[in-house]
Amino acid sequence: MPITPLKSARGDAPQSSADVADTVQIMLKRLKEGGAQVALEYARQLDGWQGEITVSSDQIEAAISTVPQSMRDDIRWAHDNISRFAAAQRATAQDMQIELRPGLIAGQKQIPVSAAGCYVPGGRYTHIASALMSIATAREAGVQDITAVSPPNGSEGIPAPMLFAMQLAGATRILTIGGVQGIAAMAFGMFGAPSADILVGPGNAYVAEAKRQLFGPVGIDMFAGPTDSLVLADDSADPETVATDLMSQAEHGHTSPVWLATTDRTLADFVMTRVPEMIATLPEPNQGAARAAWDDFAEVVLCGTREDMAQYADMKAAEHLHVQTRDLGWWRDRLRAYGSLFLGENTTVSFGDKSAGPNHVLPTSGAARYTGGLSVHKFLKTVTWQEVDERALPDLARVTAAISREERMEGHARAADIRLDKLSTPIGVAANT
Repeated sequence: MPITPLKSARGDAPQSSADVADTVQIMLKRLKEGGAQVALEYARQLDGWQGEITVSSDQIEAAISTVPQSMRDDIRWAHDNISRFAAAQRATAQDMQIELRPGLIAGQKQIPVSAAGCYVPGGRYTHIASALMSIATAREAGVQDITAVSPPNGSEGIPAPMLFAMQLAGATRILTIGGVQGIAAMAFGMFGAPSADILVGPGNAYVAEAKRQLFGPVGIDMFAGPTDSLVLADDSADPETVATDLMSQAEHGHTSPVWLATTDRTLADFVMTRVPEMIATLPEPNQGAARAAWDDFAEVVLCGTREDMAQYADMKAAEHLHVQTRDLGWWRDRLRAYGSLFLGENTTVSFGDKSAGPNHVLPTSGAARYTGGLSVHKFLKTVTWQEVDERALPDLARVTAAISREERMEGHARAADIRLDKLSTPIGVAANT
């Protein structure tokens, strides 16, 4: 049977508006021209922050002393998973060389960027895990200078548990500044930070747009939109668990889509009734965000076969893809487009969001069709090198000259010819000109 919609979204999740783009463009121009003074003005005006931008080591230690030991232990546990996974990724990125032909040697090197800027979102939630995901991954990649910024939580500044996570993960410096001004502080090198080679980390529409506009001279992890999640479930799945997982991901925000594809009509009907009931029990502002996400952007579809579900999943290219079905190995091998894959009922997306190890900064809005999420590879430059000796010169120069002349690039051809001429000219005899 075809894929049958049982609940449809009322519209697509909004992307960055023209008003946001214009505002960010104006702000970035002012920030580039005015530097730290303009950034400080925006911090006072938009963040409501009256304190120092740079968090001193004494302030960090004082804040950490207020964090309960149990929370420090939990953050360390998550940090260990995230760092170990990133270190294992780093081990897969290897230097190499190959002798393509006698005398023609080529290779690659993995070089970390010199400076990274990690944006850690604040606002409605205290994103401890985001601090670990971006900073620890940069550190394991070998980045030497890491600036971390985050908006203040009122007069408290950056919450103490987040400061602990930032320091533990390896931030070189921590700045209490958010929004476009926080991105600019890292990109343009303010408050003692060098200009970042790459900007990473999630944020609101203004943060995402600032990264988009700066991309080019500065690298970014990805163009990010609202977070999204898809659950695939058959009749072996527990309906209550499926509903809980969808509710939990809708909590991210008003425009965060959650989707369910299932071959079981009974499960689908249960979930469509149960999720709104679960959302009604959440505290505010979580409840309002989750209700809007469910009402406006959630989809539930009924599929005839597991292949239909897989095709729907590949079309959606979800940021988070959670499979709650039989035969998990089939799904792991079959699925082609996702930011991160969660296999089995036990493997809730919440584990990946907070502490399991693989990075939670992932492609959204269908970008998983062509890219993966944040990893050590984002902080590495894979560069190549080559070296030629006289054994390779005859064929290499001949082929290069021939292709160059076919392309009408005579200068390139002559650069090859001169090396061939030198090879054929006896030592002490001038080459023909």
